[in-house]
Amino acid sequence: MAGIVVERVYTIGLRQKMKRYPRWLRAKKAVRYVRNFLSRHMKAEPENIKIDASINEKIWERGGKKVPARIRVRAVKFDDGIVEVELVK
Repeated sequence: MAGIVVERVYTIGLRQKMKRYPRWLRAKKAVRYVRNFLSRHMKAEPENIKIDASINEKIWERGGKKVPARIRVRAVKFDDGIVEVELVK
C-alpha cells in the first residue's frame, strides 16, 4: 500500500447546490458533486476518487428527492494519486 500524503476532513454543503436541480435528480447529482468537490480540493482526477458506500447510503437515506443539507467526509490521499473517502460519524 502506498503512503499517506494528505488526510483532511471536509464539510460538503449540498443544500444550495441541489436546489437548482429537479427533485428527482438531486441524489444522483449530489453523489457526482461530492466526487467533483473532492477532485478540486484534493487535486486528484475524478476517476481516482474511491467513495465509500456509507456516503452513498447517507445521501440516498431519505430517498432520491431529499438529500441531506451537508455531509462530513474524511478524505485520504495516497502518494499513488488514489483518494479514499469515508463518512465521518
